[in-house]
Amino acid sequence: MGISGVSGDSDGLHGPVVHAAGCVLWRRSPVTGALEICLVHRPKYDDWSHPKGKLEPGEEPLAGALREVAEETGQRAVPGPELPTARYAVDGRPKQVRYWAAEAVAGTFVPSREVDRVLWLAPDAARARLTQPRDRDLIDALLAATGRS
Repeated sequence: MGISGVSGDSDGLHGPVVHAAGCVLWRRSPVTGALEICLVHRPKYDDWSHPKGKLEPGEEPLAGALREVAEETGQRAVPGPELPTARYAVDGRPKQVRYWAAEAVAGTFVPSREVDRVLWLAPDAARARLTQPRDRDLIDALLAATGRS
């Protein structure tokens, strides 16, 4: 793997594949006990997504996913099943993002330049808030993989 999560392999688009990882972060509501999913707002793109980011050189994908969760949400998470991998192009370059279900167990969010807000939402509300349609399927995958509702 090369610098900043970029490897030499390519899927026919322009340039090497950018490797990233993230989590569909969930918890039980402290008020109702219902399942809630954490979404992050990135002011640079003005979008709502699951916490994710590029892998560091030599970093294992799961370790990178948990690091990104901690950096973007302030949460320590316990990983669960791996979810489907997202593959798409960004500025003509192929990107591959591996995802895991992860339960938030402790932590406090602190806004940063990268992520200025987080929301904990019920699955239907999270699905509606996500900017990219491809991110919505990950909610269904989380619910199926964990047997949660």
